[in-house]
Order: sequence, then C-alpha cells, then structure tokens
Amino acid sequence: MFILTKFQDLIQIPPHEFYKKSRDSIEDKINEKYANKIVQKVGLCICMWDLLKASDGLVGFGTGNVNVNIEFRMVVFRPFKGEVITARIKGNTPGGIYLTTEFFDNIFVPETMLFEGCFYNEEEEVWVWLSGETEIFFDNGTVVHARIEKETWQDAMVIDEKKSKVVNGAKDTPTRTPYSIEASMAEVGLGGVEWW
Repeated sequence: MFILTKFQDLIQIPPHEFYKKSRDSIEDKINEKYANKIVQKVGLCICMWDLLKASDGLVGFGTGNVNVNIEFRMVVFRPFKGEVITARIKGNTPGGIYLTTEFFDNIFVPETMLFEGCFYNEEEEVWVWLSGETEIFFDNGTVVHARIEKETWQDAMVIDEKKSKVVNGAKDTPTRTPYSIEASMAEVGLGGVEWW
C-alpha cells in the first residue's frame, strides 16, 4: 500500500528562510511541494522519508534564492493490483460503492464487483448482501476489505473544447480526478470487518 519512491528536484530557498538549518529548509520545501499531492504514474505523496543527496547551494542572481539540487525519497500511497486494503464505506449509489481510507477517497467498487447476491435497496439507498437468509447492509461508515483491481491515471488539466485551449480550475468546467482506484469486495473477511 505504501512504497518509498526516489525523486530528484531543484528547490529554491528564499533569503527569509536562511535562519533555519539547511536540512529543515530543504525538508519543508519538499513537503510543501509534494506532500498530499498526486504525482502522475507514481501515486499520492504522503511525506518525505529521507534526504539522499543535496548539492551545495548556489545563490540566484537578483533574487537571493539559494538553488539546491536534491535527491530524496518520499512515502507514497499506491496499492498494487491484487492487494487487499481495509477501507470505510463513504457512499452508496446504484452503480456501486465508494470507499475511503480516511486520506484517499477515490476508491470505487462497481456493482459488477460486489459479492454474488448483492442488490441495491432503493428505499434505504444502500447495497445489501443476501448471505443465506441474512441481509447484510453496506451502510456508510462500515469498515470493509477491498481488493485492488485497477488504477486509472488522468491529466488533471481540463480542456475547454469550445475555445480549444486548456483551462485549469475554471468553475463551470468539470474536473477529472488525477488518480482513482477500482476495487472489488475481497473474500478475506467477506466484506464487513465488524461482522467477524
């Protein structure tokens, strides 16, 4: 679920941050730039793990910023295909169930990947699993096990086709999720954790 990924980057430390130790400034800049952000084909960056290399800083002309080439590792959330994760149900729709891990909300279990015998209860707006003679409700907040089936990467930039230019963050333009996961209900624990 979590991996260590190596990055290389150039960071700039402005003069008003010179009072900090250089390692603290570098760590702050890395976390500011990467933490809680999705990097395409890498995953959701959580935080810096360690600093592997840092060059001597070079002062930029005119700005006074110190430019430092760095190599570091980040803790990244990117579950692999087939991995079973524990998540909480965020929402039920006729198309499937949305899950959350408290820090990542883009996990979806389509109706075709639910247990055999599941049906959507329109009245309660919840998926129900008919196990023998017992009805088990997949209510919001229920902790479940899900198996990762597929991950989807999309460019977060949205293209306005009328003007044929890229629009970033426009109010009327629908945005796309840069990283989402499709999962199935895992047979390990048979869904709801609290039932076992």
